[in-house]
Amino acid sequence: MIKSYKDLDVWKRSIKLVKDVYNLTEDFPEKEKFGLIAQIRRSAVSVPSNIAEGKTRQHKREYIQFLYIALGSCSELETQIIIARELDFVDRSNSDIFLEEIDHISRMIRSLAINLNRQPITENRKPRHERTQIKRCFKIHRRV
Repeated sequence: MIKSYKDLDVWKRSIKLVKDVYNLTEDFPEKEKFGLIAQIRRSAVSVPSNIAEGKTRQHKREYIQFLYIALGSCSELETQIIIARELDFVDRSNSDIFLEEIDHISRMIRSLAINLNRQPITENRKPRHERTQIKRCFKIHRRV
């Protein structure tokens, strides 16, 4: 059973991708330290970060929204890897491995979002009669 974002395979896989991205960008030219290296690393870190943040949100809709943000970060990362390849910072075979992994993670995120959308919304709300009682208490205290 999945209790934490740390239990999600997509989160684990995206953490591994972050490590691989950091290793890959070690060999980039020094002049790219604050340019493409920073952007690639930020995009990579954003994927598991948004999965984690979404999973810890209270409402399912928020979780799904953060999954779509993570998906956007995958697209950014994919584009940046292609740019790095075009600039000859990464060879074609290495970039293809990264692009395949990003694609796989993207499909996992999309699948998770779709499955969450299919589930009925069960938010952590108190039963209606308890909410009404709370409102009544609030009104009583407010009048005083």
